[in-house]
Amino acid sequence: MIVASKQEITVAHNRYTNVISVSTLIGDPVYNSSGEKLGSIEEIVLDLSSGRVAYAVLSFGGILGIGDKLFAIPYNSLHVDLENRQVIFDVAKETLERAPGFDKNNWPDFANREWETQVHGFYGQRPYWEATEVDVERRHVSER
Repeated sequence: MIVASKQEITVAHNRYTNVISVSTLIGDPVYNSSGEKLGSIEEIVLDLSSGRVAYAVLSFGGILGIGDKLFAIPYNSLHVDLENRQVIFDVAKETLERAPGFDKNNWPDFANREWETQVHGFYGQRPYWEATEVDVERRHVSER
């Protein structure tokens, strides 16, 4: 039997925290910085041409999944809190209530750059396809 020290386990955990399975996030709760629950992650949307995660689809409102509204949230506006198994989206509930959303039977065209630009603009985010390597590295450093 191999026994690892607490320090070795912590080092191993920290080494892999920037790479996780997408399915790990599905169903995770989403909170804002005030601790209000905003909903949960319904889906993750990938841009196959760039290999980047474009959006997390947030399910918000409704009761027991009935009447929920879905929102495409620019992935670069989220912070994954692995320790507490939750996602942080620093936006007020009232802002989310005004956000462009869609229902589960009528998804938007995620490849439509005009629509994508509007969504990113609503949340004050730079579109992921315009992000530079410096922007990406800056985000990873701020999450550590």
